[in-house]
Formats: sequence, C-alpha cells, structure tokens
Amino acid sequence: MVTWILWALILAMLAWMGFNYLRIRRAAKIVDNEEFEALIRTGQLIDLRDPAEFHRKHILGARNIPSSQLKTSLAALRKDKPVLLYENQRAQRVTNAALYLKKQGFTEIYILSYGLGFWEGKNKSERKFHELGYFPSSFFNHFF
Repeated sequence: MVTWILWALILAMLAWMGFNYLRIRRAAKIVDNEEFEALIRTGQLIDLRDPAEFHRKHILGARNIPSSQLKTSLAALRKDKPVLLYENQRAQRVTNAALYLKKQGFTEIYILSYGLGFWEGKNKSERKFHELGYFPSSFFNHFF
C-alpha cells in the first residue's frame, strides 16, 4: 500500500513538472547566452531581482523591475518590443513574470537560460573602494 502511494506521489510530481514546463514554453522562449546577447540590442532587458541584488551585479543595460512590482510597472514596458527577462537562476520569478506578461498581451518574451550566474556577456558590478584606487590594497589586507 505504501509503495502505491509513493508511486502516485512521484507520478503526480512528474506530471506537475511537465505541466509547468509546457506552460512556460508556451509563454516564453528560453534562450542561451549568445542569443540573449543578440536580442539585447532590440529588446527591453528586465532584471526581476530585488534592488540590492541588482546593484551588486546586473547585465549592462538592464532595468530593474522587481518581480513584486511588475504589475504596477507594466506601463513602462512596450508590447511592440521583445521583453528579455532574467534573475539569478531561471526559477519562479521569471516563470511567473513570463506568464503574466503573456496574459497581458506581450508576444515576444525571452528568458535567459540559466540566469545571471551563468551569464558570459557584459555586466556591471559593484566595485569596492580598494578596487577604485581610493586606498591601497595593502591597507585592506592589513585589517581584513
């Protein structure tokens, strides 16, 4: 009896994963680094992470619209231009955002395949004081 319940749970989880996969594939196209970088020139690049994460590191040219504020920031996006979405890894934020944008009438939605963690293109990251030349690196090595 326990075996049947376990198999039923596994089957239900696989069905749920398959359903979510098909949903996201209908809403957006998942692209690799090369294709994503080519689309940046013509699209609207949106970073769905929180502002603190965005300021630490983001893809050059990205706008920060946290996933929690997407509904209220919808007017800032144009439906006639591709929307490129990313976060740290491809996870729930981009999935929910792509599905929402599709429901709102956006037709060209792209997701960075493995997120910012695997991005190989240009990015902007927060720099430390000693990297900017304000203090010699030996100063920080002495204290830290």
